[in-house]
Amino acid sequence: MSKSELPTTARLAGSFDMRPVSTNDDSKLSTPPLPPKVVTTLAQLHIHTLGDLKQHGAAKCFALLKASGLTVTKSTLWQLGALCLHVPVQALTTEHKQGLQAAYQALPPIHIPPSADEQQRHMQAALAEAQLAADKGEIPIGAVVVYQGNIIARAHNECVGRHFVGAHAEMLALERAGAVLGTYRLTQCDVYVTVEPCVMCAGALLQARVKRVVYGIDEAKTGAVTSQLQLATHDCLNHHTAFFAGANAEQCRHLMQNFFKSKR
Repeated sequence: MSKSELPTTARLAGSFDMRPVSTNDDSKLSTPPLPPKVVTTLAQLHIHTLGDLKQHGAAKCFALLKASGLTVTKSTLWQLGALCLHVPVQALTTEHKQGLQAAYQALPPIHIPPSADEQQRHMQAALAEAQLAADKGEIPIGAVVVYQGNIIARAHNECVGRHFVGAHAEMLALERAGAVLGTYRLTQCDVYVTVEPCVMCAGALLQARVKRVVYGIDEAKTGAVTSQLQLATHDCLNHHTAFFAGANAEQCRHLMQNFFKSKR
């Protein structure tokens, strides 16, 4: 394989667009062919079926296994790739293996999500901030910054009160966390925000190199993580931040819907 072909092969190996059409994506991952610890760890990461594996890609699943602390070798990467292609691992060609390896090496830093209890607790604090925003007539979005398990900064939207479009919850929370830690590089911090960040806030979170961002609900019109733009995975950026969606989603959605209903 030529050097110029590696990026293309890496993308294909990551998403497995080259795989044949599957009719069995609902099948559970099992042992054999995967080792029991691999199946168990993937299940803990909410990767239960072949469809889940394909959605993430073999390379990312391999990286998630390593990030979770499991000791795995390249043979596990080959096995995951073979499953996505519906072939025995012995059928993988050298080109397939090079593609899998290139896809793994091209991945941004991989982080596993916070525990469900952590997400619940810290998102409740962000929701309390969002309620403060609603009480002031601001769009009800709240954010908190967590460092070593403790909340070190809290904020909510203050654009109306400050007469400044940049006074979004995430921006203010980053500023306050930076003041606490004495640095704008928040590499060991998690940010919880009730709504998917916009392009300004997603950019700031990436620039701050926040470790993980957990948000409650998508923002269909202006979301810059998955909904309208995908800044977190844009090729031109250095990737340092992992984004996770869905924590306390119903409460986040309910607060937003009630706010806008009251304005009609």
